Amino acid sequence: MVLLYVLGIVVFLNCVYFLVFSKFSFSKTLDPISSENHAISLIVCAKNEAENLKNNIPLWLAQAYPNFEIILINDASSDDTLEIMEQFAAENDCIQIVNVKNNEAFWGNKKYALTLGIKRAKNKRMLFTDADCKPASNNWLALMAGSFTEEKELVLGYGAYEKAPGLLNSLIRYETLLTAVQYFSYAKVGMPYMGVGRNLAYTSNLYYANNGFMSHIKIPSGDDDLFVNEAATSKNTALCYSENAFTYSLPKKTWKSWFIQKKRHVSTAKLYKPTHKFLLGTYYFLNLLFWIVAAASFVFLDWKIPAILISFRFLVQWITIGKAASKLKENNLIPFLPFLDLFLVFIQMSIFISNSVSKQTKWN
Repeated sequence: MVLLYVLGIVVFLNCVYFLVFSKFSFSKTLDPISSENHAISLIVCAKNEAENLKNNIPLWLAQAYPNFEIILINDASSDDTLEIMEQFAAENDCIQIVNVKNNEAFWGNKKYALTLGIKRAKNKRMLFTDADCKPASNNWLALMAGSFTEEKELVLGYGAYEKAPGLLNSLIRYETLLTAVQYFSYAKVGMPYMGVGRNLAYTSNLYYANNGFMSHIKIPSGDDDLFVNEAATSKNTALCYSENAFTYSLPKKTWKSWFIQKKRHVSTAKLYKPTHKFLLGTYYFLNLLFWIVAAASFVFLDWKIPAILISFRFLVQWITIGKAASKLKENNLIPFLPFLDLFLVFIQMSIFISNSVSKQTKWN
């Protein structure tokens, strides 16, 4: 009987989180294009990204926005990244190049390169993306820029991954979806805690007011989420999740490379504010506990009541996360939500264990 009570409590707490997530899932999508057309700087940091830059610089140049510059940062690349940048810059006056050479004090540190790019930017409003990111439309820049107001100095966007066959691709997109649901939802209830550098905007005023990346400059990752965690408030943060404002990146193609990437991302969470760490950690723990207690309930209890509780939890998850998946154009994940959820929980546990015994010091 105690096991049944535990299952009931875990299901209830899971559903409380889904209720918070519903703030985003059932929110109305708006296209915040401003008529003011404030000047904006698009900043892209690239390390060995020659092929991606060939494909994506034309898409950035084609944005339907009258007043923007592109800051291309070559972060000590060993391929033709700098040459590709120079070719486009020779034909487009709006492109500025920052050529970063390795610095002994900040070897392999993306934040050092980004800092130099931000210093070069002429405009107060800045939009950040990665070299492998394709905008969903030529209104991407206008939509993100249009989300700025006098009060809103930080804009959280959605950085999706391109669809491909296979379990790994589905799991990557599900994890990305779930992360977005959380950071959009918490921002909706007045607790913004992170954003993704694939699609993120903020003002130089906000950047300098928070001393840039100085508090975590030696941490290899976190130029996006750690900065947002430090600088974002309920008053200064705007959300932009119109379909035309998405970016699409190339997902990892091997389990090993994705695992390494997620280790780097997860390692920054320990530096979040205590409230955010508690909420995120509790959500993961309750997810893990649900699967363990659900399995135990079928072994040690009569299956009927546990089945009702478990089905109710899955129904709430399907409605809430499914609605968000539809909003973020990940509809083909919806039928597989429980399976992907189970798989992700144990992948995350492996990452936490691995991070406890190893560290990464450079960005790739």
